[in-house]
Amino acid sequence: MSNKELEHAAFEAARARYQAVGVDVEAALSTLANVPISLHCWQGDDVAGFESQGALTGGIAATGNHPGKARTADELRADLEQAFALLPGAHRLSLHAIYADYDGPRVPRDELEPAHFQRWIDWARARGLGLDYNPTCFSHPLAADGLTLSHPDPAVRAFWIRHVHGSRRIGAAMGRALGTAAVTNVWIPDGTKDTPADRLAPRQRLIEALDACFEEALDPAHNLDAVESKLFGIGAESYTVGSHEFYMGYAAARGKLVCLDAGHFHPTETLADKISAMLLWFPELLLHVSRGVRWDSDHVVAFNDDLQALMLELVRCDALQRVHIGLDYFDASINRVAAWVIGTRNARKALLAALLEPRRLLLDLEAAGDLAGRLALMEEMKLMPLGEVWNEFCRRQNVPVDGAWMPIVRAYEKQVLAVRG
Repeated sequence: MSNKELEHAAFEAARARYQAVGVDVEAALSTLANVPISLHCWQGDDVAGFESQGALTGGIAATGNHPGKARTADELRADLEQAFALLPGAHRLSLHAIYADYDGPRVPRDELEPAHFQRWIDWARARGLGLDYNPTCFSHPLAADGLTLSHPDPAVRAFWIRHVHGSRRIGAAMGRALGTAAVTNVWIPDGTKDTPADRLAPRQRLIEALDACFEEALDPAHNLDAVESKLFGIGAESYTVGSHEFYMGYAAARGKLVCLDAGHFHPTETLADKISAMLLWFPELLLHVSRGVRWDSDHVVAFNDDLQALMLELVRCDALQRVHIGLDYFDASINRVAAWVIGTRNARKALLAALLEPRRLLLDLEAAGDLAGRLALMEEMKLMPLGEVWNEFCRRQNVPVDGAWMPIVRAYEKQVLAVRG
């Protein structure tokens, strides 16, 4: 048999295995192709951006010095195009404010406008991509003391309010131009290294500042506002102003999306367990899929139990139309294009595994009280031929199957990345 015939036979055998437990593989592949995953631009240059060459602050740390990181917007877009060429399914791109791309002198962050991102918009339109956006409230002199929107100095708060206010307009311009709403996600590093004497006042200031940021009504068809919590960070080990409880209450009261970042909770917390509870109260959620190792270390997403549990919960809750999936990690110790491809392919593999779960059969076993049968089937599904279905998906999407894409990345590194110095 030819390789093509062997591949077809392997897929048909896998499809038969899934069909035997009531799974429609073709329906799963159709759904998988249309769920967008938003890649994060900051993996390509270690969160440096193009505003300045200053050090990262606000608890952000990119470790490693692998050669070839993007130094300009054109280089970053070229690297992204190489990554997208190796990724099946629908995608978006998430930009931070420090990635503005325009001619002429730089402007302060509180003066950024949609025109400063027009090249990104034109690039995304030409490639059929949606864009998401993030104000950058770190790595700036006015964030050097670890406080931004909750700062006690009204002038500092006013600067960051103007920045977030402008960021929402940029997100809306992106959504309007591309015909798909941008999710504009607000994360701030505000917190203290040691135990504060007053936990309440900074949160009161943050409420007032956020209300000012969101004062302008924007069409949700163009822009969706999200707020992102964190448990702790470097320099904010003892107190974080924007905790999960704070933002959950604020978002519920103000009609905003909550961003759940996989690295922003205690290591013993299960992010997947929060999904069903949050969906009861919020029409939509934003996920930042990452992998923390001991802390919020933003490792490349791996096909591990946490990731699989997260995607399973999205499918089990029938929430793929209500949850925006974005990635958030950065590893400067390995090829950055490979990091994008590995993490994104793993996220979509986990989603495929969830779509291939025999949902009806598991629910029937549970309703009948056959908990041993439920557990047995869940465990047996772990050895089902997922890889053959995944490779068929890649072939249909005209991207390399597993085992075939890494040589392309190595060639790109030799021809493009290595010459950057």
